[in-house]
Amino acid sequence: MQFSESWLRTMANPEMTSEALSHLLTMSGLEVEEVEPVAPPFTHVVVARVVEVARHPNADRLNVCQVDVGTGTLLAIVCGAPNVAPGMKVPCALPGAILPPGDDGKPFEIRIGMLRGVESHGMLCSARELKLSDDHGGLLALPDDAPVGQDFRDYYQLDDRKFTIKLTPNKADCLSVLGVAREVSALTGVALNQPACAPVATNSDEKLAVAIKAPDLCGRFSGRVIRGLDARAATPAWMKQRLERSGQRSISALVDISNYVMLELGRPTHVFDLDKIHGGLEVRWGRKGESLKLLNGTTVELDDWVGVIADESQVESLAGIMGGDATAVSLDTQNIYLEAAFWWPQALQGRARRYNFSTDAAHRFERGVDYGTTVLHIERITALIVDICGKPGQTVVGPVDDQVVNLPQRKPVTLRSARAVKVIGVPLTDDQIADIFTRLRLPFERKPGEFSVTPPSYRFDIEIEEDLIEEVARVYGFENIPALPPVAASPMHIAPENQRSLFTLRRQLADLDYQEVVNFSFVDEAWERDFAGNANPIRLQNPIASQMSVMRSNLVGSLLANVKYNLNRKTSRIRAFEIAAVYLRDEAGPDGPLSVAGFRQPKRIGAVAYGPVAEEQWGQPVRNADYYDLKADLEALFAPRVLHFRPCQHPALHPGRSAQVLLDGNEIGFIGELHPRWQQQGELPFAPVLFEVDAAAAQLRPLPANQEISKFPVVLRDLALVVRQHVAAGDVIDTLMAAKVASPACAILQGLVLFDEYRGKGLETDEKSLAFRFTLQDTQATLSDTKVDEAMATFVAAVQNKHGARLRT
Repeated sequence: MQFSESWLRTMANPEMTSEALSHLLTMSGLEVEEVEPVAPPFTHVVVARVVEVARHPNADRLNVCQVDVGTGTLLAIVCGAPNVAPGMKVPCALPGAILPPGDDGKPFEIRIGMLRGVESHGMLCSARELKLSDDHGGLLALPDDAPVGQDFRDYYQLDDRKFTIKLTPNKADCLSVLGVAREVSALTGVALNQPACAPVATNSDEKLAVAIKAPDLCGRFSGRVIRGLDARAATPAWMKQRLERSGQRSISALVDISNYVMLELGRPTHVFDLDKIHGGLEVRWGRKGESLKLLNGTTVELDDWVGVIADESQVESLAGIMGGDATAVSLDTQNIYLEAAFWWPQALQGRARRYNFSTDAAHRFERGVDYGTTVLHIERITALIVDICGKPGQTVVGPVDDQVVNLPQRKPVTLRSARAVKVIGVPLTDDQIADIFTRLRLPFERKPGEFSVTPPSYRFDIEIEEDLIEEVARVYGFENIPALPPVAASPMHIAPENQRSLFTLRRQLADLDYQEVVNFSFVDEAWERDFAGNANPIRLQNPIASQMSVMRSNLVGSLLANVKYNLNRKTSRIRAFEIAAVYLRDEAGPDGPLSVAGFRQPKRIGAVAYGPVAEEQWGQPVRNADYYDLKADLEALFAPRVLHFRPCQHPALHPGRSAQVLLDGNEIGFIGELHPRWQQQGELPFAPVLFEVDAAAAQLRPLPANQEISKFPVVLRDLALVVRQHVAAGDVIDTLMAAKVASPACAILQGLVLFDEYRGKGLETDEKSLAFRFTLQDTQATLSDTKVDEAMATFVAAVQNKHGARLRT
């Protein structure tokens, strides 16, 4: 919200500088984003009157003006403005004046000089030349009562400043100059001078019939008929100035007055052209099939979710948001219907956003506008309209028709003094709290140690005790609250030695040449269906975008989106990982401080590799990353714990190039190559390889254990085993390692490596040969052939019994 400091000080004028006032507002919760002067600095510019205008003898488009600047002597000034005329008052820059910089960025100094043979003693100024606006259509015309010779900066209040404040959604009561002035009055104790809202004398009994058919939309509707107005009347300069310094453009007197009262009192009103209304008005919900052309020229389709004001033939206004074009006032308007209403905030929230625009009225009504002062504000705007646009002896003012059908019921909110002291941390007395409530104009009943506060009609942010505690803290001053260290016990919990932190896992993945990505947990519903096989995802009630409507149950879609994003930017080698939560339905999920009943939110680690294994170089040929590259990285992440892999079917992965990841017999994730269907759909030249595992499983690690290093030589033995094609090499390795544990003779096994797989001549069509290298070593003595042979025989017997293996000859 933007307003001028001078306007604010007409209602509350504390004895403090602009900087101090800005700081005070910010520290009370009304963050002042910017304080800027209303005009750049310039000097020696005064109010002047053009006495005489004559044609320049040597130029068709120039005039020689005789100008009175209040010195008793007329100055000859050459001027080319098309609107210069005798008798008009304008700002005049005297010789020696320094004007704001031009396009070259340098200040402009006014000197006495010759213009086409005529000496000029100054310059008559436009608003653009003084950097007051972009209007360069002619001289800046001043009112007839402007005092000649007065410094223009003083006359036009150009030493004023514009405040721009950033309000939190709960501070709707401060969306007006009066609201901010109330805050300043409460914070500083200065008197609050509210604008006069005295009743205007009526001279007619005319009322427009209005029916409120939707009390859940409109709780109060006040209106008045005014006839015999001059809509072409000029908006007063003081009002234009305040509007412009509040970021509003002057349009016409009737529209300007309505906007002015909205900024002054926080009350959006609407002015209908009475002659364009057919019959009476009806306040109701819209109907499917209806449409409305708005003041901004947009035509919107309506339904029963949107409130409207309609007459007997058509919809005339979008309730609380924007008026319709059909009943808009114009310069020919003579008779009006003035409306001020209370619209329920929940009935307007999201309606303007639905049509992809926002208005000042909707912004205020969505947050709550004072429902107790509609009649007073009607009187205020009526007085301004009659004063500015009224015709003596012709203007007819009808009575205020005030219909109250459904207003909020204000329930008292209790504040316990002891609770306030505990939360704020300052030993406040009951008298101090009572003084703060009095300054805030909050009605209250007082008991020892307890206050019962009834929120006023303009405060929609006071509902619970904590809201009142916040008010006390704001007015007391956040800066006055001492900064003290916490007195509660704060033990340092040491993480278990057998558990790694997520930061350690991130660092390890970065060491493996992966870059971390951070993605939204909100994803497209199609991702859940395609990449997780999830037909019932967790849906968001109010998604920020249609393609972010559900919570993800795995990280695959997000990682593939990262791949696509980088490929579109010519990045050919991509290695990315993410550690984040996924969201799963679980009927057994408990409700707790960090959990929601019916759901689980486990942390997962996902990684994707696409493109070359290494950057292009001379030392190795270019080769794209494959399943085994990613598998090696995953095994390195879990080392020294041993992972097992079992073929599986996953909706996101290639049916023959994917596997479950098992740890200690428990499934903890999956790994594989992207399914060809999704590769083609994503227009990816190569198939990315990815994995996703449980982060909690990766965090666990065995504690280091001392092992004696043998000083005796190792023995290497190679063993070629013939097994059926369906027998996995991993299963054979598991059997051999199990034999090491089960048989004392096999305890000498120190290492086992599969170094060859053979299919072809010499074997049956359904057979394959697996060649293993055994590293054997004893820590107590040199191994003998007998002990080695015994161990190898035990290994062979184990795989023969388990897999039907035989030695290859």
